[in-house]
Amino acid sequence: MSGRGRLALCAFAATLMASGALLPLVDPAGWILQAALLLAIQSGVGALARRVPLARTLTVGAQALVTAVLLTVAFARDQAFLGVLPGPEAIQWLEGLFTAGVDDVGKYAIPAPATDGIRLMLVGGVLLIGLAVDALAVTFRSAAPAGLPLLALYSVAAGLSEGGAGWLWFLLAATGYLLLLLAEGRNRLSQWGRVFGGAARSSGGLVAGIADSGGRALASVRTGRRIGALTLGIALVVPAALPALDSGLLAGSGAGAGKGGGGGTISAVNPLVSLQNNLNQPEDREVMSYRTNSGAPEDFYLRILALDQFNGTEWRPSTRRLTDVPGRLPQPVGLESGVAVTEIRTNLSASPSYQQTYLPLPYPATEVKIGGRWRYEPEGRTLVGDDGQTTGNAKYEVSSLVVQPTADQLAAAGPPPSELAREYTKVPDSLPDVVRQTAAEVTKGSTNAYERAVDLQDWFASEGGFTYDTTVSSGTGTAAIGRFLREKQGFCVHFSFTMAAMARTLGIPARVAVGFTPGTFQSNGSVSVGLRDAHAWPELYFEGVGWTRFEPTPTRGSTPTYTLPDAPTGGTNDPAQPSAGASEAPSAAPSASQNCPEQMRRQGECGPSALPGVVGPTDPGTPVRTVVLLSLAAALVLVLPLLPLLWRTRARGRRLGSSPGRTPADAKARTMAAWRELTDTAWDHGIPPDESQTPRKAAARIVRLGELDGTAAASAHRVAGAVEQVLYAPQPQATTGLTEDVLAVRAALRASVGRPSRLRAAIAPRSAVRVVWATSERWAALARRWAERPGRDRWAGRFRRLSRQRG
Repeated sequence: MSGRGRLALCAFAATLMASGALLPLVDPAGWILQAALLLAIQSGVGALARRVPLARTLTVGAQALVTAVLLTVAFARDQAFLGVLPGPEAIQWLEGLFTAGVDDVGKYAIPAPATDGIRLMLVGGVLLIGLAVDALAVTFRSAAPAGLPLLALYSVAAGLSEGGAGWLWFLLAATGYLLLLLAEGRNRLSQWGRVFGGAARSSGGLVAGIADSGGRALASVRTGRRIGALTLGIALVVPAALPALDSGLLAGSGAGAGKGGGGGTISAVNPLVSLQNNLNQPEDREVMSYRTNSGAPEDFYLRILALDQFNGTEWRPSTRRLTDVPGRLPQPVGLESGVAVTEIRTNLSASPSYQQTYLPLPYPATEVKIGGRWRYEPEGRTLVGDDGQTTGNAKYEVSSLVVQPTADQLAAAGPPPSELAREYTKVPDSLPDVVRQTAAEVTKGSTNAYERAVDLQDWFASEGGFTYDTTVSSGTGTAAIGRFLREKQGFCVHFSFTMAAMARTLGIPARVAVGFTPGTFQSNGSVSVGLRDAHAWPELYFEGVGWTRFEPTPTRGSTPTYTLPDAPTGGTNDPAQPSAGASEAPSAAPSASQNCPEQMRRQGECGPSALPGVVGPTDPGTPVRTVVLLSLAAALVLVLPLLPLLWRTRARGRRLGSSPGRTPADAKARTMAAWRELTDTAWDHGIPPDESQTPRKAAARIVRLGELDGTAAASAHRVAGAVEQVLYAPQPQATTGLTEDVLAVRAALRASVGRPSRLRAAIAPRSAVRVVWATSERWAALARRWAERPGRDRWAGRFRRLSRQRG
């Protein structure tokens, strides 16, 4: 390989190694494979252009053009001219996607979901950095400045993760840069031919000096490697040895670092991302429980946040300023004194496993009593966790209003304030015409906004022929809305977003709320809210009443009484006073909900769910085949170390995510899979399995060696007990909660070991040796079948006779 070819390969590897610092920011990390492929094509185009050869500026221009085409094909193929060329429509689409990615970066917590906007930013950023590195280091033969874009790439990752990029990613990025420098130094030496090392000290004189020049050149390379290794060691050791340097690129933010103590904006996970997964969970795990003195518990929705911005790609919450939580929340916007309200009190308890940045609240809440670090967003009347605060194991008390408008009050609502109407009736230009046309057709004959809203709700819920189906893709953009109206299949996301979009086209301010339906009543008087209670519903604004809930999703939630045909139309009653006694505090350990809530059982949803310089020697360039093969080899080298991690992650998901089934065999298989995951997790953290012990003794050994606390120890013993039950009971039965127990033990084991052990358990898990064992067993079985196949001796004898005849 030529010197420039080695330099190009090192530039490719350095960019890809520095890009590894971005991996912890997004989940899943499959985008890195796409970025590696596109980066290899970009590097190959540069190698071809330099081999022609083209002028340096033309080489960079060709790579930039190919980069634009690659991004167009990857992210805007449908909008591109001939599916490849970036025309005006494709550029506009990419611009919108980039804007959405910028918003997503500020909205999601780390690790963020790999939305299309975030993927465009990641892949596009890697390609731009790769183009800069390749141009500086290879085309213009100046590798030292190429470290600046590599540093920028790592700095962005470290900054977004608040120092969480980690020493491993810094080591990869710095190693890539040092390889680039060494490759350039070796290339420069080779351009001058044999290096003259000066007169020799021996009697050999000048000839000996020339003969020794190759050794001196190699010695300079070895010296460079040593200096690089020493520099990396200092960069890694010094920040760890000096606590005062804990705010650098390699260190975390520290325990006292805060994000929004003095104001800040919303930066939290959008619960819509996991809503469909929650609805399709095979087991309805409880996320919270509550007790309330509400007289209408069927209307007691728990609201997390409102999605009020529709950009054509998705619905999302606006970025708004946060304030301190007031003692008494202000009067809800638009609610006037003539509307009947009742103030109620509710005590809520969140499960330790439910860790959401937004606090679920009944709407509109008037007072919230909760410990911890919380901030208040006035527009959506939501509480947002500050500085890592989540809802996990939170216990809080809420006072809220039950608003009871009449049909006449809603029908007589005046026009909304102009500023509010302008913000909440905005629809993107890409909204299909069928949305406006259908909205106008459904509400034809209605005389006011209230009647139009009720017509839309009834059309979706019963008259339009829609089917509730949680297996449909959960897109929320204009294309998904058009497809939903055409196919008429979807779940709450499709119903709520489409109704809200239709209402906006009719001039009715609308947004979408995300949260939970009321839940399932328990025998002890509490109400249990499970994963399958996750829901989305539209909120429409009526002057005098404020933001009002509607329910277009069939078989889900409850239809508001003010939208029913026999809704009261008389005058309002005096606002009722809250009951004198506070509601009873919830149980510290909420009772587990049934696998299928009573509400869903009644609804029939319990079935299967579904510089120009001196001219040097001529460089012929690198052959295309060599560039492609080396690119693939570099990608393989980077992927191979991650194979144990990928296998372990896949095995964990398969063992803990399997369906419980209905037969005793299914129960046994699920329980044994959970037990295998528990023992492998202990093995990864330094506790090897002992197959000679009973499950009970093996669990006790894991608890003792892992120094597990009471909760984790109890979880380990519960899994062991379930194993003994399915192995020795006359009629084995499924045991619920095994997944949560295994995850609790895993969390405790991770907390009991240091960072190096946790890193090894993740990247090089000991239990991955099972793959080697399984491969060996399969090979041995295959060899036995080959040796025992019929007619083997006859064919072997014929081969030996034929060999003797030829000899």
